[in-house]
Amino acid sequence: MPFFVFLLIIKIFMEGVILHTKSGKDLNLILKLARKMGISVRRLSREEIEDFCLAAAISEGRTGEYVNTKSFIDELRDVSKD
Repeated sequence: MPFFVFLLIIKIFMEGVILHTKSGKDLNLILKLARKMGISVRRLSREEIEDFCLAAAISEGRTGEYVNTKSFIDELRDVSKD
């Protein structure tokens, strides 16, 4: 499983970044450097990463338009038959 780290920098505005690496050694180096610079660091669990991605997908998919539930489900069923 790839390693993830979430760095939270708080000054006047809250800013953050998500870094991705497949190397635990590199991740530990980045975490150590961030802490040495006084940056608050927190590792995210797999569940937290999934929750973050799901929330982002939901926000991106919202259009504010009404969707007919029956038509939507029928369309899903048609696609799954292919």
